[in-house]
Amino acid sequence: MIGGINNASMNTKNTLFPGLLLCGAVTLAAHVLEYAEIRWLGRAWLESLVLAILLGTALRTLCRLDPRFDAGIHFGARNLLEAAVVLLGASVSANALLENGLGLIAGIAAVVVLAIVFSYLVGRSAGLPKKMAILIACGNSICGNSAIAAVAPVIDADGEDVAASIAFTAVLGVVVVLGLPLLVHLLSFNAVQYGVFAGLTVYAVPQVLAATSSVSAASVQVGTLVKLVRVLMLGPVVLALSILKRGGGRKRPALSHLVPWFIVGFLALLGLRSLDWIPHAVLGPARQAGNWLTVMSMAALGLGVDARSVARAGGRTAAVVIVSLIGLGVISYVLIRLIAW
Repeated sequence: MIGGINNASMNTKNTLFPGLLLCGAVTLAAHVLEYAEIRWLGRAWLESLVLAILLGTALRTLCRLDPRFDAGIHFGARNLLEAAVVLLGASVSANALLENGLGLIAGIAAVVVLAIVFSYLVGRSAGLPKKMAILIACGNSICGNSAIAAVAPVIDADGEDVAASIAFTAVLGVVVVLGLPLLVHLLSFNAVQYGVFAGLTVYAVPQVLAATSSVSAASVQVGTLVKLVRVLMLGPVVLALSILKRGGGRKRPALSHLVPWFIVGFLALLGLRSLDWIPHAVLGPARQAGNWLTVMSMAALGLGVDARSVARAGGRTAAVVIVSLIGLGVISYVLIRLIAW
């Protein structure tokens, strides 16, 4: 019996190893390219996460991969991604948010909810599949690639939908970082207002820093704070999607099925981080491990996608992402004008 278990374990490892090794190689190449961007161009215009999915997609499109890679690629796209979401909780603390008042938190949460609803309706009106519309809505409204990556396993999204959503939001994210500072004078923002606007509309925390650092230190601080609130919305949104997805049947699902394990892990680490019960020496390695797992899972997603099939839906997807982002900007602008900052 024990021998049978050992053989099964070895067979699983042998089945997963080729695909995971390929995912690791693509991940390493993405990090090397990101480093090259920073060294030669002064900054990473395309982050390793985006590069990984582009490299993986290019490899799948240009080469006919052996079927023995498939099991490891599928494991990487789902299981490694879930582990990365858990580790994300260790890098987020709720303490700074609570010190700045519930009004700010409620306002940002309202923007996120309204933006998700608006973006989803735009996507469905444009004829996008339901799951892809959800991915784009969450990516635009919460934290771009990370939100798409976290929502994907909950709604059982196809790799092609995830890859297309991330590709378009990634490209648009770079455009937003470059163009957002131009709105300071156009919209008559002060430093604090611009920080709020950047925090509500820019996808990733590093992008918030890039979009606000040229304006003022106050914009950087406020933008980072607001962005942190948006990141914290990821847990409740994913939990709500899980409940909606599984709550339609007559039989009440078990709690373990209702709440994905990685969301429980995310919230648990977030709580420990907020209570300062996680040693500071652990935070850096946890953040690095989470980043590596996320990039590796994106490499796996790319390796499972043929770019030719993604390109067929490119025009509509791009239009939905752009309109959704404009809607997010308008909603954010209204919030800023309603609240005296």
